[in-house]
Amino acid sequence: MISASQIKKELQKLANPDIAEHSQRFFKTGKGEYGEDDKFLGIRVPEQRKIAKKYKNTALEEVKKLLHSPFHEERLTALLILVYQYPKSPPEDQKNIYEFYMKNLDWINNWDLIDITAPHIAGNWLLDKPRDILYRLAKSERLWDRRIAIIATFHFIRNGDFNDTFKICNILISDTHDLIHKATGWMLREIGKQNEQLLVDYLKPRYKTMPRTMLRYAIEKFPEPERQKFLNGTY
Repeated sequence: MISASQIKKELQKLANPDIAEHSQRFFKTGKGEYGEDDKFLGIRVPEQRKIAKKYKNTALEEVKKLLHSPFHEERLTALLILVYQYPKSPPEDQKNIYEFYMKNLDWINNWDLIDITAPHIAGNWLLDKPRDILYRLAKSERLWDRRIAIIATFHFIRNGDFNDTFKICNILISDTHDLIHKATGWMLREIGKQNEQLLVDYLKPRYKTMPRTMLRYAIEKFPEPERQKFLNGTY
C-alpha cells in the first residue's frame, strides 16, 4: 500500500530552501497575514503534480496523513491526488472524496489549495445536487470557507449554470477581504466570457458600490471603452 511517509520522502528530496523562502513571502506567511505561519519545503507545482499523478491511487487514510501536514506542498500534493482520483472514480467513491474534502476544510487553508481543487471536487459533486452547503460556507467567518464557496461555482459556470455564482456574489459583495474580492470578480469574469450581456446586467446596479478590485477583475476582458465607463462610473 502507498503510504503518506513514502510520498513525503519523495517531496522532501525536491525541497529547495531558496524557493521556500520566496514562497513564504509570496503566500503572505508573516504575522497577521493570511498565510501566517504556513511552512514551505520549496517545490514547484509541476513537480508536485508529477508526484500526485504517480501516487493517484493512494487510499484516503494516507491522503489524510499527507493533508494534515504543516508543509504547504504536502497539503497541495494530497489535494492534487484527490483531484486526479475523482473523475475516474465510481459515484460512491466520488461521494467519499467529496465528503473527505468537506470534512478536512481546516487543512485547505490557502488560495492556491482552494483554486486548484474546489471546482474539481466540491463543484463537480454538487453540479446535480442541492448546493446549500455553499451558502453556509459563503457566510462563514473563515476566509477560506468563503473562497471555497465562490470558487466551487467555477464548475457550474463551465456547464453554463450561473445562478448560484450570482447569488453567492451577492452574499460576498460586501466582504472586506481582498482575496474574496479577487475570487468573486474572477468568477464574474468567467460568466462574462460566456455571456457578456448577462454580466453587464448584473454589474449595472452594483458596480458603483462593489469593491473596486472585484469590479476590475470582473470587467478585465471587456472592450476598453466599456471597461472605462465602468471604472469612471459613467456606464
